[in-house]
Amino acid sequence: MAISNSYLKSVFEQVQKRNANEPEFLQAVEEVLESLEPVVEAHPEYEEVGLIERLVEPERVIYFRVPWVDDNGKTQVNRGFRVQFNSAIGPYKGGLRFHPSVYQGIIKFLGFEQIFKNSLTGLPIGGGKGGSDFDPKGKSDAEVMRFCQSFMTELCKHIGADTDVPAGDIGVGGREIGYMFGQYKRLRNEFTGVLTGKGLTYGGSLARTEATGYGLCYYTDAMLKANGKSFEGKTVVISGSGNVAIYATEKATALGAKVVALSDSNGYIYDKNGIDLDCVKQLKEVERKRIKEYAATHPDAEYHEGCSGIWTIPCDIALPCATQNEINEESAKALVKNGCFAVGEGANMPSTPEAVAVFQSNGVLFGPAKAANAGGVATSALEMSQNSMRYSWTFEEVDAKLKDIMEGIFEKCDTASKKYGHEGNYVMGANIAGFEKVADSMMAHGIV
Repeated sequence: MAISNSYLKSVFEQVQKRNANEPEFLQAVEEVLESLEPVVEAHPEYEEVGLIERLVEPERVIYFRVPWVDDNGKTQVNRGFRVQFNSAIGPYKGGLRFHPSVYQGIIKFLGFEQIFKNSLTGLPIGGGKGGSDFDPKGKSDAEVMRFCQSFMTELCKHIGADTDVPAGDIGVGGREIGYMFGQYKRLRNEFTGVLTGKGLTYGGSLARTEATGYGLCYYTDAMLKANGKSFEGKTVVISGSGNVAIYATEKATALGAKVVALSDSNGYIYDKNGIDLDCVKQLKEVERKRIKEYAATHPDAEYHEGCSGIWTIPCDIALPCATQNEINEESAKALVKNGCFAVGEGANMPSTPEAVAVFQSNGVLFGPAKAANAGGVATSALEMSQNSMRYSWTFEEVDAKLKDIMEGIFEKCDTASKKYGHEGNYVMGANIAGFEKVADSMMAHGIV
């Protein structure tokens, strides 16, 4: 599918010229603009006020150096980023990613996606994203602390509880959030909900750790039920082995499925008996070891180097929870050939456009990331609410709110897809449903 609407086509051509070296961002923008054609055609006023031109341009991009001293006394320098993309419906909200692959294009892609994801939750949060090319792997706690303190020394000038509320993402867990929060509090002399994903002793929310994985399964379960299917008795393949993958495994299992595979950046494990989740949690959350160690204690399990082979494992449901563009056209065809009938995206944009086309042309139920993995940011917004009230909800209360939000997101996607004549196309449904709320707010605010 290509953009055919002349207005949207001209906007995308301009985006290509301005962002030629940012393929991930271009991919995300193209996919959204393709979906918005019927909406834009029904609202010619959007062209008159240049709404789409404003939508695809960040309100603010912050780029800064991050100097820090390693354990050998040597000064290291990394790059820091924060893209404040759109605040039409609330303060900027989106994670921080610490990974060597981070550059401005990755952060812009993630921030752009975050606009629609946050809108879909129904909560008042705008879209933003940030991070650094710093790699926490192999670093001591002291090195991570010094980096986080240096990073926050600059970032604190641009964020706040009612301005921009970052959270964690790849490479940024509870340890990193704690160090950054401590530095923010020290510099600003205020204790506010400026970061989410905090520890429970200083304002964090119960169920936040589980939220993205649980939410992915709540969304996928709603999608399955709407199409006469369920998790019960099904075989599931999940990529990744971080928080999202671990808690997607936990919830899918609770819903009656058998998860048979997980992965990390080196390779994947296949356990025909079903993944022993307690072992995975010990390896990844406590010992911080590679997933291949699982096979050493489970004789029936197989470990394979490389990641793409995980999608050749026969399954009913696939939940990609690792990273962007991990499922290409070849992998999608392998999944279809082996009987996969549903895909829910737990990572950000894990399927290439070619892979999505394969799924949709073969009738595979497909839950796009901006809808299916919105559970993390939804619970982060619930954490913001608890911080504002100086109050905390129980795990069960947060989990119930999360389930309602994710089922509501599916309903919005389903309704929008039907409204514009593309029933079952939840990519289009998610983009349209997320866009409409943002567009209405932008129109109300005037040209800003």
